[in-house]
Amino acid sequence: MSDITPDLVRHLGVLARIQLTDEEVTSLTGELGAIVESIRKVSEVATDDVAATSHPIPLKNVFRDDEPGDMLTLEEALRNAPDAEDGRFRVTAILGEEQ
Repeated sequence: MSDITPDLVRHLGVLARIQLTDEEVTSLTGELGAIVESIRKVSEVATDDVAATSHPIPLKNVFRDDEPGDMLTLEEALRNAPDAEDGRFRVTAILGEEQ
């Protein structure tokens, strides 16, 4: 049995600042419960003699030479900007907003 309850899901929604409908709470309660149960099952069979893996096959980074290419002019870069001023993108101020 999962420890995930509708009250816990509502609390997590408040912490994440997400408004959840009753239907979403019901759905997420079951989904999160299934996730917790799956993790619990994996934890039961995990042993020290089995190496932890993050991916089933080895991964290799593929790098390319870092060579400068054609660059946009200032006018091209700002052409589709919703608002520009003095050769810069203009955005709404976010400093001072309450958290």
